[in-house]
Amino acid sequence: MPENRQTLPCVMIPMTGRQLLLPNVSIAEVVDYASEEPGSNTPDWLVGYLDWRGLDLPVISYDAANGGSLMVPGDNRGRIVVLNTIGEHHNEVPFMALVTQGIPSQTRLTEAEVNGLEGDTGPADLMKVEVESEEAWIPNLEYLESLARSALRK
Repeated sequence: MPENRQTLPCVMIPMTGRQLLLPNVSIAEVVDYASEEPGSNTPDWLVGYLDWRGLDLPVISYDAANGGSLMVPGDNRGRIVVLNTIGEHHNEVPFMALVTQGIPSQTRLTEAEVNGLEGDTGPADLMKVEVESEEAWIPNLEYLESLARSALRK
């Protein structure tokens, strides 16, 4: 009898020096990198704003939100990943946006293919994992949502 292995469609999202791992269902859309400048007196992690489907979404630099530097993608490589929010303020902030350092790639994973790893994590990380012999980080979506909420333009 064949083994019944359930797989989860996932997306690997390239950041500076690391990849994020998210389930496919958390992503609303991936769009080309383009954002309106954030203006003055804004947080270091705020790349700008994206006009997406009539919404004004704050674009977050995961790298800067995690204590690193704000890296704006070059050479037409970067994208913006629009994520569905899941937190308690979903009605107020139904989507948020992250700038990537490359084009996200899809994969299908079983539970056995994702192994937790010990290691340093920042405030934007939930945990570090190993996926198909590569390191990846599962982002702390609640933290990122709180940043998006704090950057909403009134």
